[in-house]
Amino acid sequence: MVLFVGTSLTAGLGLEPDSAYPMLIQQKIDSAGLPFQVVDAGVSGETSSGLLDRLDWLLRGNFRVMVLETGANDGLRGIPPSTLRSNLETILDRVAAKRPDARVLLVQMEALPNLGPAYASAFHNVYPTVAKEKGVTLLPFLLTDVAGHRELNQADGVHPNYVGERIVADHVWSEIRPVLDSTAQSVPRAR
Repeated sequence: MVLFVGTSLTAGLGLEPDSAYPMLIQQKIDSAGLPFQVVDAGVSGETSSGLLDRLDWLLRGNFRVMVLETGANDGLRGIPPSTLRSNLETILDRVAAKRPDARVLLVQMEALPNLGPAYASAFHNVYPTVAKEKGVTLLPFLLTDVAGHRELNQADGVHPNYVGERIVADHVWSEIRPVLDSTAQSVPRAR
């Protein structure tokens, strides 16, 4: 199983459920003949603190790969980057303790510029610092080539539309495909 944990960006807010990027990744997995089932555990409005509250429940799943997207709502609320960092560290420690065999990919998130460049920079730096410290793979910013492009987003200017969501899925797929290929080699095939 590939567990996608995240916010409304992962849940596909405003889109049909099968059009959220994790479900588009499932289509790519199926086309590639890889032995994985995607679970989309995105929750709209969730902060990194909220994720901590439901993490034990998520860790009950039998996932081989976790794609972790959190923090977007922390940035919208102006939560201190130090709090985000602490939460990410705790999340990753708990995942490692419960599922030491799982591969974790942390998705880079960015803060909107309205809180100023110092906040945006500190927020940005949390992700590569934590990924390096915890030995997890850092994926590029989830909304690369989509954020700020009106024609690729819904009316709120934040959530991708159907075209934007396909771009997000293509970017994520290019990053996780090698991880899935290597992980698939250790997954027993059904006979």
